[in-house]
Amino acid sequence: MSHKLPEEIAEQAREYLAKYVVRKDELKPKERINIPSQEMPAQDPIERGKNLKEVTLGFTAEQARLEAMRCLQCVKNTCVADCPVGIDIPGFIKQIADGDFQGAVDIIKQTSLLPSICGRVCPQESQCQEHCKVGAALKDVDKGVAIGRLERFVADWERASGNVKVPNVKPSTGKKVAVVGSGPAGLVVAADVRREGHNVTIFEAFHKMGGVMRYGIPEFRLPNDIIDQEIDTLRKMGVEFQTNFVVGRTRKLTDLINKDGFDAVFVGTGAGLPYFMGIEGENLVGVFSANEYLTRANLMRAFDKDNSNTPIYSSRNVAVLGGGNVAMDAARMALRLGAEKVYVIYRRTENEMPARKEEIEHAKEEGIEFHFLQNAKRIIGDEDGRVIAMECLRYELGEPDSSGRRRPVEVPNSEFKIIVDTVLVSIGNGSNPLISQTTPEMVVNKWGNIIVDETQKSSVEKIYAGGDIVLGAATVILAMGEGRRAAAAINEQLEKELNKNADL
Repeated sequence: MSHKLPEEIAEQAREYLAKYVVRKDELKPKERINIPSQEMPAQDPIERGKNLKEVTLGFTAEQARLEAMRCLQCVKNTCVADCPVGIDIPGFIKQIADGDFQGAVDIIKQTSLLPSICGRVCPQESQCQEHCKVGAALKDVDKGVAIGRLERFVADWERASGNVKVPNVKPSTGKKVAVVGSGPAGLVVAADVRREGHNVTIFEAFHKMGGVMRYGIPEFRLPNDIIDQEIDTLRKMGVEFQTNFVVGRTRKLTDLINKDGFDAVFVGTGAGLPYFMGIEGENLVGVFSANEYLTRANLMRAFDKDNSNTPIYSSRNVAVLGGGNVAMDAARMALRLGAEKVYVIYRRTENEMPARKEEIEHAKEEGIEFHFLQNAKRIIGDEDGRVIAMECLRYELGEPDSSGRRRPVEVPNSEFKIIVDTVLVSIGNGSNPLISQTTPEMVVNKWGNIIVDETQKSSVEKIYAGGDIVLGAATVILAMGEGRRAAAAINEQLEKELNKNADL
């Protein structure tokens, strides 16, 4: 990660661009591979640890074109195959190399309406970028073509131009589709179904749209105004929204079809039920799920103390239990909320951490301490029931478990204590049981995830599901991929019904 000023980075990129741009269509593969990969400008680590502004600042136009010229335009597009929504990646990258940024956005939006979001939070290093031939040639996946950063650049460019295109919507069919949940899967379904002329209503339990993108991902990674603008595009397409509507309580899921006349329903309610460790002291004051902590800070804006009445726990020394992206977000948010020390406690090594490498590096730069091969045994409180310390155990790695990662094995008699006043538990989430409990005919697995077929159809007629409610806690782009499959199946179902009615 570079800490140079954007002007310095742009100047360096301009020098290289002048060297290559005149021959950009004639460059040989070896020359493209030798073009230096572009560093992402970012806020100073110390300064950004005190504010909620976005950490990374985005490519300059010069950087974007230079990075795009690194693409080999392979005949076998592994990047497209590895993208859960199948974006024409070489196509939009070539447009960037040519300087046609609008053309690049138009190509992306044929497949995805959320490029500003995906460009920021998708784990490209384990998806579209993983098998990039440039990275393979340099023997470093991080040196592959920066697909996500290029996607972000053109999406931000379009938004800054003030001329965001609204996708075309076909004439009304009269068919109605309900989308339960406004996370990434739900938004994709809404867009793809609305394009075909069907009426779409999104039902959201919270008072604001965006699902996990709003309540789970901090603004320093994904600014809320970007979520708002992506949702505004759906509003301009004619999608309707109902907030504070808890399906399963406000209305049963099947009532949306049987009583409200919807022709199909998509369930994208996510996996927002946090797991706890079941250890002594988890009920003490100062112990929170990372989900609750982030929801208070993000959705309910507890960080904005001058303009928000949402309470947030005041902390000096914070321990975060877990090693995923949510753990990184919680740790970095605790720092921004005023904690003096933040520790990430993880029972494996850094190599096994599921969090994105970039997020781990950002956390380290900001001064967060990582304690590997350790885990909590019990949380200790004072006479008032408040956290004052945590007893931990040391671990070593054994044989691989079902996840393919080496199993952590407890080291006997290795107990030790650390002084903390807050513990944030981030060891995963399960599905909210509300819908399955109020829809007994819905078949779910032992974790409460809805079971679907290859088209995302559930066991209940006309009801489809996707995203974390099916996958368990996954990524934004994987949820979007499920949303695309579900939307295609819903559109096919409705088209058959329309054709059948036309034949009568």
